[in-house]
Amino acid sequence: MQTGAELARIATEQNRELAEDLIERARRNGLQLVGENGLLTGLVKLVLEGALEAEMADHLGYEKGDPAGAGSGNHRNGTSRKTVLSQVGPVQINIPRDRAGNFNPQIVPKHSRRVDGFSETIISLYAKGLTTGEIQAHLAEVYDIEVSRDLVSRATAQVAQDLAAWRTRPLDRVYAVLLIDCIYIKIRDGAVANKPVYIAVGINLDGDRDVLGMWVGTGGEGPKQWMTWLTELRNRGIQDVLIACCDGLKGLPESINDVWPQTDVQLCVVMVRTSLRYAAKQYWGAIARQLKEVYTAKTADEAEQRFARFEEEWGERYPAVIDTWRRSWEHMIVFMRFPAPIRRVVYTTNMIESLNSRFRQASRRRGHFPDDDAALKVLYLVIQNPIKNHANVTGRTQSWKQAINSLASHYGDRVTDR
Repeated sequence: MQTGAELARIATEQNRELAEDLIERARRNGLQLVGENGLLTGLVKLVLEGALEAEMADHLGYEKGDPAGAGSGNHRNGTSRKTVLSQVGPVQINIPRDRAGNFNPQIVPKHSRRVDGFSETIISLYAKGLTTGEIQAHLAEVYDIEVSRDLVSRATAQVAQDLAAWRTRPLDRVYAVLLIDCIYIKIRDGAVANKPVYIAVGINLDGDRDVLGMWVGTGGEGPKQWMTWLTELRNRGIQDVLIACCDGLKGLPESINDVWPQTDVQLCVVMVRTSLRYAAKQYWGAIARQLKEVYTAKTADEAEQRFARFEEEWGERYPAVIDTWRRSWEHMIVFMRFPAPIRRVVYTTNMIESLNSRFRQASRRRGHFPDDDAALKVLYLVIQNPIKNHANVTGRTQSWKQAINSLASHYGDRVTDR
């Protein structure tokens, strides 16, 4: 099926002189492309009215002016004028009517004041973190459209319903990898405060990555709250997780194993970021580089030797980093026993780092959210709108065939008996 852009390109190639003549005439007459009396506005009016006439012909069973319509029992009965909001601005169109009054157009439904695509524009702006007031101002400035905040709110109301369904959807029975993380964003709760947003990302046995759940907590991040969210994931269908990746939060590995006793808990994937909290920014590059050498070692003994060198260089300056890694060492070397295909899946953090970056970008634009629901709506829209040619949290995991074969060899019937 061809897209609108492809059809427009074909039409332009076939009628390039006509298109150029239209643009030149618009320039000579001082016309804008969009807005009242704009060139594109006129073209949208032409297309919409043509489509409505086609719908009426289909409804009546004969074309306009066709003698076959005589005595058919129903016929055209003039038009009614209506202004609709489109992506190029307000467009005044003539809606054909029939004598029986039962014509129900689809392209511009009865009582509708917006053409399909206009609500999507509002939702796209909302997903980028703009407030309802900012969206209102943007539409007025760019499209010369005066809309109320109530209209913008109604356009985003469907997002709340979609979010509720998304948060309760059933999940797969087994996940190869579960990566959990937490970020902080500003939400008003009486006063504006940093609140934790808990995020769970999963890779299923088909190699598909997705955000499985997202929750706003209270106070600081804690294993008890994680226990609540992990139990919810289990209740939604997850009966087994092969490998769970998390940071070094005290008590978190135990919470994971309380929900899924057989799960291997791996910490070092996001432990590097945790470690950087204790270090001056000027040293982040060197520390991250050396810690990566630790968790990419081929064996546990080699990892121990590399960490000893790291401790010798940084231990006196940053003892908290050393204590964090030593305290969680048994969980940070879990994947040392895994072959390379599994390791690549476990310690690749680009997907969740990319997601967190987009979350922070959307929240910074807002400054703060008025409540938890408003925050979750925007973050949900971020998830639902992946960026082309960028690392995204949703999608297919690369080189998955190698990884799943290695997982099957290591975990046996937990993988093969789906």
